[in-house]
Amino acid sequence: MSTGGNPSDPAPALNAAQAPAPHFALSGPRRPIDPATNAVRPDLADIRLAEYVFAPHYAAPMAMIAIAPAPLRSGPGEDAPMIASLTPGDMFEALEISRGYVWGKASGPNLVGYVAQSSLTLAGDAG
Repeated sequence: MSTGGNPSDPAPALNAAQAPAPHFALSGPRRPIDPATNAVRPDLADIRLAEYVFAPHYAAPMAMIAIAPAPLRSGPGEDAPMIASLTPGDMFEALEISRGYVWGKASGPNLVGYVAQSSLTLAGDAG
């Protein structure tokens, strides 16, 4: 059945397969993300950064508290350089726990690094 091209005829309804695809525009270069202050690695990133960086995996931060003085290190292990120090009561946003170290962001100094798992506890468990 043909509508004859009459401008007053209603437009045909589109199904989902025929609907136009959404358009995304690149708005130019973004400010680089600093991995010293933003929890992002090639394999994992803070879920709050998903809008800004691509990572194969994202993690939601888990609130932890330092229960003992602890160095914040640039890598896991005692030989990694210390970049800051946590004191008991300092908040730490954990994103990964592996092999005795927790990777995440120390809220006080606003730096990303690794802390020995034995120096932290879940925020709800601190007492």
